[in-house]
Amino acid sequence: MTRRAPLLMLVSAAAMFAQPVPSYKDLKYPPLAQPKIPEPQTFTLSNGMRVFLLEDHELPLISGVAIVRTGNLFDPPDKKGLSQVTADVMRSGGTQSKTGDQIDEQLENVAGSVESGMDETSATVSFSALKESAGQVLDTFKDVLAHPEFRQDKIDLELDQLRSSIARRNDDAQAIPDRELLSIVYGRDTPYGWEIEYADLNHIKREDLIAFYQRYYFPKNIMLAVYGDFSSAEMKDRLEKLFADWKTEQPPVPAFPAMNARPAPGIYLAEKGDVTQTFFALGELGGTLRDKDYAALEVAANILGQGFTSRLMSQIRTRLGYAYAIQAEWAANYNHPGTLRIEGSTKSASTTETIEAIKAEVEKMRTSEVTERELAEAKDSVLNSFVFFFDSPAKTLNRVLRYEYFNYPKDFLFEYRKAVEAVTREDVLRVAKDHFRTDQLTIVAVGNPKDFGKPLTALGKVTPIDLTIPEPKQDTGRSDAASLAHGRELLQRAQQAMGGADKLAAIRDISEAVEFAMDASAGGIKMKQHNRYLLPSYFRQDLELPFGKISTYSDGKTGWQMTPQGQQPMPPQVVQQIRGVLFRNLPHAILADHDASLKVNAIAEDTVEISGDGHVLKLQFDASTGLPVKESYQEGPAAVDEVLLDWRDTGGVKLPYQKTVIQSGKHFADITIEEYQVNSGIKAEDLSRRP
Repeated sequence: MTRRAPLLMLVSAAAMFAQPVPSYKDLKYPPLAQPKIPEPQTFTLSNGMRVFLLEDHELPLISGVAIVRTGNLFDPPDKKGLSQVTADVMRSGGTQSKTGDQIDEQLENVAGSVESGMDETSATVSFSALKESAGQVLDTFKDVLAHPEFRQDKIDLELDQLRSSIARRNDDAQAIPDRELLSIVYGRDTPYGWEIEYADLNHIKREDLIAFYQRYYFPKNIMLAVYGDFSSAEMKDRLEKLFADWKTEQPPVPAFPAMNARPAPGIYLAEKGDVTQTFFALGELGGTLRDKDYAALEVAANILGQGFTSRLMSQIRTRLGYAYAIQAEWAANYNHPGTLRIEGSTKSASTTETIEAIKAEVEKMRTSEVTERELAEAKDSVLNSFVFFFDSPAKTLNRVLRYEYFNYPKDFLFEYRKAVEAVTREDVLRVAKDHFRTDQLTIVAVGNPKDFGKPLTALGKVTPIDLTIPEPKQDTGRSDAASLAHGRELLQRAQQAMGGADKLAAIRDISEAVEFAMDASAGGIKMKQHNRYLLPSYFRQDLELPFGKISTYSDGKTGWQMTPQGQQPMPPQVVQQIRGVLFRNLPHAILADHDASLKVNAIAEDTVEISGDGHVLKLQFDASTGLPVKESYQEGPAAVDEVLLDWRDTGGVKLPYQKTVIQSGKHFADITIEEYQVNSGIKAEDLSRRP
């Protein structure tokens, strides 16, 4: 018996595994439960603010959000970004009684939060709290909403952060096609399609934030939703007392700007030499959630490009092997037309073929019915997403609020669900014919055309997109005969103090060995620089950094950069920065009165402003010596001051050997010039020689 047991066990095991294994296709799932939208209690406070309360006693938490009828669509054309700065500094700038930092500390101590934000058609101020500390957090929420202080230091910080985001907006090539597509489709000169630029931020002042806040943030223009572990009767009484003293009145807010976009079909190319693939976006104007065909369009877009079984994915990525990623979306909006968008990335060599294949798949949607399986899977995908609209009280109440905010019927979502369930193959074909129009597509590609296998012009005329970030036009001081004369006097005195105009004019080239130490707050990096100037147009800089060497060369018109990753042509915005470096070269700038193309104007008793060729430089002089003590200029998004110290004789002229760099009002770096060489015989070919 003992010897036979293993055999019996094997026989039993074989019999067990001989049973047929169920297929995943045979698995049965119960239908998803029909979501239920609870009815929040609604009322209006005595000051006119509408309130929605939704009790949820599952956890001891209370949260809320105030929705303000405003948005970045109300930004003035010359102060784009004003609404965003206002919303962000409402919170970071604190209130009349507490700074933003004090509020941070207070909320951290009770595990609470108060946040503010801005989007296209609304602003929000929200809070969350433990039930036990809800009263304290609500007080702070009300204080931020009703009594923001807009402190100047936080405004400056926000503006600097936005300037930094502008400077980096072309770094992520993947984000460029969608941004440029929307700008083209909606119109670059409209609130729906324009971009925030440096010049806009330079125009924004504290009084603008205060005026924007006062115009839009008042009780009758706000809907407040509160949900969580509370008694509605008690919360109603608490809110009435909390906001009883906030009775600000303003005229009703006007309608959002009308959208008058026209179709902008065509092919657009943003050339970017530092990418190894092409990122693309194709699209056209779509519709709103109210459109009678929205459900069918959502299903059609799902079949075209949502998920691994979609047509674009299975055909262009899987079968043809072109795309790295691809998807399609019918992105409708509540109150203005959205877009049909197809986005993705592909091998550079197959850029044109990928776009051709996409258009072919769109045409198939317009010319023949989808299969029953495609229809069923797409409808299931859309319908199954409904459960995620209501998986938390916050989402539930927020959706109720949004429908109320945009004047949609309360049962909109359920009517939409019924419409999705009713979509037929005929419906998909009909809406695709009406709305998926390949001749109306705007096509944006971001890549290196030198690597394209087939030129993009094979698809038609190609319009270039200029990714250059416009530098702000720098305002100059008022001038008259007296200020111009005094400006020349200041420069001439400085020329004599530095060794004489003749000696300065005789300088043809300058070489600097520099030690550059950044402030700890800016990274704390130390580096060696070798800067060489061949005046007035050539510049070469070689940097030694912890991670390798970087060399930069420009003749004032073009140039190149060499990094550990390889060589690349110098972008136009960097060339412009190099021209600013040459413009500010001290021996060159101090002779500005010898150049008829430059304007030299005294803007203070001890300060001269030099302007021309798109550059502005301010020089402040020491009253006793006549030597320059500070250079001030705008470098991209930042205002820069260079304090000039430790003047010494060098080749018959005086030059500073120490500089302290102040950027946006904060210490940025210390510069030590270890050695100058003047008129050493530098030639243009020396500077252009690659390492």
